[in-house]
Amino acid sequence: MKLIIAIIKPSRLDDVREALTALNVEGMTVSEVKGYGRQKGHKEIYRGSEYTVNFVPKIKIEVAVDDAVAERAVQAVQDAARTNQIGDGKIFVLTVDEAVRIRTGETGANAL
Repeated sequence: MKLIIAIIKPSRLDDVREALTALNVEGMTVSEVKGYGRQKGHKEIYRGSEYTVNFVPKIKIEVAVDDAVAERAVQAVQDAARTNQIGDGKIFVLTVDEAVRIRTGETGANAL
């Protein structure tokens, strides 16, 4: 099993969700987060004053998938989240040793 963590632009959330749903990926955790990458934030002008936005608003998506689906899921997230602009985000893939569904006690891929 793999845990896919994607940090994306907020405007791309619905497209990513639809892309993962098309792959029958069930279950997703979404968090509103702030951060910065190589661009280290950006400058904006508000009422004539320039100020620096150090932390850019992003969406963090976490999905656990079976190994057989992981590569296609990563590609789907990448395709759906891409705007070809700076700040499109990152995808991290981690190995999951075990998963347990609390209600039923199911383990492994059955718990997903």
